[in-house]
Order: sequence, then C-alpha cells, then structure tokens
Amino acid sequence: MSRFDTIKSNQAKLNKQYKQLVEQAYNVRQTDSALSDITEFKALKLLNKLNRLKFLCREQMNSLI
Repeated sequence: MSRFDTIKSNQAKLNKQYKQLVEQAYNVRQTDSALSDITEFKALKLLNKLNRLKFLCREQMNSLI
C-alpha cells in the first residue's frame, strides 16, 4: 500500500469521526452546553488533522506530476 493510499484511508476514517462529533455536539447543544463545547473542540482538533493530511496529499500529487 502506497503512502498516498495510507493518507487517503486515514482521511476517510478521520472525516467519519469528525462528522460524528459535529452531529453529537449539535444534538446535545440544548441539553448540555459544556459537553457540546468539549465535543466541538474535539471535532476542531480532528479538522486540523484532516487539513494537515490534505496538505500532505496535495504534496504527494504534485510530486507525481
């Protein structure tokens, strides 16, 4: 498995987790604002990781061309 494939599979896994966290934060917003804030923070950390992987993926694509 190439590095590019590894990055893509990692992106897909993190993207799924990110969507779940955002949905969970939205669902508990009215009942438990502290839990919502914590969940949203975790989602933002995952989004940061996703953006870094996106950057790595872009570099991989440029080196192939």
